[in-house]
Amino acid sequence: MTRSPDDPELRVGRARRDITGEPWGVGMMGYGMPEQWTRGILTRQYARAFVLDDGSERIAYVVADIGMFFQAAVTEIHERLEQRLGGLYTARNTVLTATHTHCGPGGHGRHTLYNITTAGFHPRTFERLVDGVVDAIEAAHRDAAPVTATLTRGQLTDASTNRSLPAFSRNPEADRAFFPESKDTLATLMRFERDGALVGSIHWFAVHNTSMTNHTTLISSDNKGWAALAWERSVPDLVAGFAQTNAGDISPNLHGRAGHGPTDEEQENTRVVAERQLASAQVLATAAGEALSPLLQARMTYVDLGRRTTPVGPTGRAVLGASFAAGTTDGEGSPMFRRGKRNPALQRLSEWLYGRSPALAAAHAPKDLFLPLGVLRWGQEVLPVQLVRIGSLYLICLPLEVTVTAGLRLRRLVAEILATDLDHVLVQGYANGFAHYMTTPEEYDEQDYEGGSTIFGRQQLPAVAEVVRDLAEAIRDGRPVDPGDPPPSHRVRWVAPTGSPRLEQPQRIEIRSAPTAVPTGWTVRVEVAADHPNAEIRPTYLVVERETPDGWETVADDSSFDTSIRWHRRGRRWDATITWVAGEPGTYRVTYVGRESATTEPITVA
Repeated sequence: MTRSPDDPELRVGRARRDITGEPWGVGMMGYGMPEQWTRGILTRQYARAFVLDDGSERIAYVVADIGMFFQAAVTEIHERLEQRLGGLYTARNTVLTATHTHCGPGGHGRHTLYNITTAGFHPRTFERLVDGVVDAIEAAHRDAAPVTATLTRGQLTDASTNRSLPAFSRNPEADRAFFPESKDTLATLMRFERDGALVGSIHWFAVHNTSMTNHTTLISSDNKGWAALAWERSVPDLVAGFAQTNAGDISPNLHGRAGHGPTDEEQENTRVVAERQLASAQVLATAAGEALSPLLQARMTYVDLGRRTTPVGPTGRAVLGASFAAGTTDGEGSPMFRRGKRNPALQRLSEWLYGRSPALAAAHAPKDLFLPLGVLRWGQEVLPVQLVRIGSLYLICLPLEVTVTAGLRLRRLVAEILATDLDHVLVQGYANGFAHYMTTPEEYDEQDYEGGSTIFGRQQLPAVAEVVRDLAEAIRDGRPVDPGDPPPSHRVRWVAPTGSPRLEQPQRIEIRSAPTAVPTGWTVRVEVAADHPNAEIRPTYLVVERETPDGWETVADDSSFDTSIRWHRRGRRWDATITWVAGEPGTYRVTYVGRESATTEPITVA
């Protein structure tokens, strides 16, 4: 419905849908470790969608508990939105963002690089993601109603650290001075209220979603997903997104090593970092803030980042450097590689190639060349760059992991063009696709992990800045932009054989062992003769119930923080282990939800 410009209002809808993929037998996406395969569930994955409508423009915004959106899923989501909602939400005005958890099943892209450690494409995980996101957007569209929208900001100083200080220190003093703690501590909250009640919120804060380590084999939405679910469970009817910004060089492992900081236990670290983000959001949700006007704008264009020229030099076809293979302090990579210019064989090879190709040297030096993604077509080079306005807030939406200083330069550029405060501009990383990192040219020279993963070369940031400048000027001038040509279809379906339930031998589902009495706070362990978890990807695989005068009441399932479920294969048969941290005194029972259900005898908690 189109409203009169004399009677403006902002209508917002929100919805949450489960997108948890195959819980057994799929390589996890993020760390790229060949031995990190899903074996169960610690917390489930969700897509949280927000649809905004000012009467003449709409924006759909999604925060998904996944590592990243690949073009295969993005394209399919756009096609299904066209079928269901008739072109209301397109690549121009739909923002698909990832929290960047590294502990979700992969195989939902079709480029070779990302399917090596997942053994290929996983259609069921892909379908869970795509269908869940589209369902969430459609439900949010149906939910749209007038809201009061408010923007608040604060500082969050104890939930992150810079993991690449040598590279950060190469930046000019004017940039470094903006971040006295070498990290971006800005926390921004957009909240939506109906009749004075909080019904939706988006919290932006720069920190990697890597509290869980690369040894984890249970699906986890990590710190951002934990914070979102905890808030939603404490506030009825709330949908809470915890989104990324320029988190490229920012880690939640406060002691500088994976799984360390603020404690030495990864699940506890996840909880603590999540609670600090949640506390930030809750404080900002009660602050006065500024009212957001009902004004929405969106511009988007596709760019071939491997073939751009800038006044300071060209970009180059996508190449990963040796430092990429070495990994980060959040997750060490192959011991055969080192971060920085410390890979003699690749350094000599690179120098030889640079000497014979001045164009290659102009784009990628001093990178120690490792993997030519562009030439191999193992990754994406034509990528969307998007600028979205929601009231006074501008989001620079990029399919990249942007360092805080690279983000600062883009934010300053947009703020200057649009004559707004710097805090009114955020970089929305991990949006609408994935093409690894983006550093400043100075950081690139260090060739730490982030520089080695800046795949289009030293001038990638200046090239992206030119595109962002054009989008900002288009919004300022009220003119459309040429969207360019979308990336070519990459529909190679190297379908993974792993995780398939086809060879499963049916067996009776029953409880093998469970305690009958435990003290409060004790970890209850239930052993089950189970079925293949991928035979049907279920909304829950376990239920914990407490006996009440009115019957059995559900108190936990596999989305809860105090439960886990892990499967074990015995030839063609299956066992499952359920754990639950016993709550308040009472009588409980635990049910395994499979092809058939199996329930324990009552368990007394005292």
